[in-house]
Amino acid sequence: MSERKPYKTDLSDEQWALVEPVIIAWKAAHPSVSGHQGRYVMREIVNALLYQGRSGCQWELLPHDFPPPGAVKYYFYAWRDDGIDQTIHDLLRWQVREKMGRKADPSLVVLDTQSVHAAAGVPAESTGRDAAKKVPGRKRGLAVDVLGLMLAVVVAAASAHENAVGIALLDKVAADTDTVEKALVDEGFKNAVVAHGEKVGIAVEVVERNPAQTGFVPQAKRWVVERAYGILMLSRRLVRDYEHRPRSSESRVYWVMTAVILRRLTGATAAAWRTA
Repeated sequence: MSERKPYKTDLSDEQWALVEPVIIAWKAAHPSVSGHQGRYVMREIVNALLYQGRSGCQWELLPHDFPPPGAVKYYFYAWRDDGIDQTIHDLLRWQVREKMGRKADPSLVVLDTQSVHAAAGVPAESTGRDAAKKVPGRKRGLAVDVLGLMLAVVVAAASAHENAVGIALLDKVAADTDTVEKALVDEGFKNAVVAHGEKVGIAVEVVERNPAQTGFVPQAKRWVVERAYGILMLSRRLVRDYEHRPRSSESRVYWVMTAVILRRLTGATAAAWRTA
């Protein structure tokens, strides 16, 4: 890595050692036609993506001591299309669970959605308005385990019904693991999600709110998905949806959650927005 002043979002040597094998294997499987080994250091490409996720800057506003924006953009899209973003994330998630004495994959997941505004320039055909939350933009759906670790993410137009997002999440979870037996959802999800869960072998339980409670009251086990959304909001690239394709939005979530997992694995702390 070239000598430069480090950013707070940079990978430590310990963290890069956890990511590097997947990147190196991908590079080996995608050799240049000319035999060129590549001009840019892969660690710096990943550092640039983590910096962008945390700071929210545009491609052309990436600091000059990173590789050129065009190179960073190329790898972001290539890794998105090849699923490397999810591969890295999932391998690290398994390590966190095993480090905490749990099996690699969970038996219980929690599903929920979050609607966010779309930025100017995001194609209208992939956005909509969440009628309940009065939010024009896109809707993110997460499936997390009881530790708050993500198993699946789905991004759709904000106008998509909770059922549609919930069904897509169940399909992803069922495709990626055969250990999940139960999913908890809130009352926004309807019978269609419960019925689909039966088809894919996952029992869906709708957790009803206590009518005697007012305001925000965390629900046992379900609160972990709310915390996950709160963590996403610390990354300014995710405060709005800036991506033209929903799959790019999902990739952003994978990279942000990868950074979270890397900190948990190495005992590092997150960079704070405010200083004392």
